[in-house]
Amino acid sequence: MAFSGVSEKFSSWRSGTREWLGEWREDMSSGGRIVKVASILLVIYLLVGVVSGFYWSSEPDPFNVRDNAAKQVLGNTQAVVGVASTTTLITVSETLLNKPGGFISNDVFPPGVWLDNIPNWEYGVLIQIRDMNKAMREAFSRSQSQSVEDNDLALAESRFNFDHDSWAVPASESEYRQGIKFLNAFLTRLVDDNQQNAQFYARADNLRYWLSTVESRLGSLSQRLSASVGQRRLNTDLANEERASQATPAPNEMEVKTPWLEIDDVFYEARGSAWALIQLLKAVEVDFGEVLAKKNALVSLQQIIRELEATQETVYSPLILNGSGFGLLANHSLVMASYISRANAGIIDLRRLLEQG
Repeated sequence: MAFSGVSEKFSSWRSGTREWLGEWREDMSSGGRIVKVASILLVIYLLVGVVSGFYWSSEPDPFNVRDNAAKQVLGNTQAVVGVASTTTLITVSETLLNKPGGFISNDVFPPGVWLDNIPNWEYGVLIQIRDMNKAMREAFSRSQSQSVEDNDLALAESRFNFDHDSWAVPASESEYRQGIKFLNAFLTRLVDDNQQNAQFYARADNLRYWLSTVESRLGSLSQRLSASVGQRRLNTDLANEERASQATPAPNEMEVKTPWLEIDDVFYEARGSAWALIQLLKAVEVDFGEVLAKKNALVSLQQIIRELEATQETVYSPLILNGSGFGLLANHSLVMASYISRANAGIIDLRRLLEQG
C-alpha cells in the first residue's frame, strides 16, 4: 500500500511536470513568433526609413519669382512695389516647411534624426529668411529711422527667430507658420489701395542695408568653407586702424581648420543659404529694378545671381570630399567657397555702385 501511494504521487508529479513543460513550450513558441514578427516589422521600418531618408534629402527646385508673385496675389500686380520680395520671402518660408519630409531639423525619430545634410541646408535657408525679414522690418517698410515699424513684420521676425530644433511645446514649425501668417497679413495690406499703413520703399539706401548683411553672411561662409583644408592665417582684426583695440589679446597667427565631422555641415549650410539668396535677389531685381537701372547696376546683380546659381549644381559624389587644394581628390568645400567668394565680391561692388549719386 505504501509503494502504491508513492507510485501514484510520482505519476501525479510526472503528469504535472509534463503539463508545465507543454505550457512552457507553447509560451516559448508564442514568444518566438512575437520575436519573429517584431524583427520583420523592424526590418520593414528600417527599409522604409532608408528610402524615405533618400527622398527627404532631395533639395527643392527654384521657382519663378515673377510667376510666383502673380500667383500669390491672384493677379498681375507687379506694378505694386514690394510684392515680389514679400511673396518670395513667403514662398521660401513655405518651401522650408513643405518640402519632401517637411521641416526635419527638429526631428527626434527616424529617418529624420539620422539625416545630417538636409538639416544644415534648412538652417542656411532659415538664416536668409531671418535676415530678409529683419531688413523688411527695419528698412524696406520704413520711410526713415524715426518712423514706426510695421507690426506684422515685427511679429513675423520674432517667430522666425525661434529656435530651429525645438520639437514640442511649441514646435519650430508652428512658430514659423505663424511667421508666414504675419507676412501674408502684411502682403494683404500692401496690395490693398484702400490701406496706406503698409509700405515698401524701394530706395538705394534700403537695398544697401540688406546687402551689407548678405555681404557679412557670405564672407563668413566663404571663410568657413576655405578652412576645410586648414591654413595658418595672420590676425587682421585690427588692420587699417592706427589706434584700434580689442577686449582680449589674440595671437598674431593662428591655425584655422574646420573639424572633419563638420565639413559637410558647412557645405550644405552654404548650399541652402545660396538657394534662398538666389530667389531673394531675383525678387530684389524686380522691386528695385528702377533703382538698379539708374545706377547702371542691374547687370552686376545678375552676375551675382549667376555665381550663386553655380552652387546649386548636382553633387554626384555620395560624400563631400575634402582633398587637399592641389591633391588627387576633389575638395567640394573649396569649389563652393570659390563661387561664394565671387558672389560676395560682387555684393561689395554692388553696394559701392548704389552709394554713388
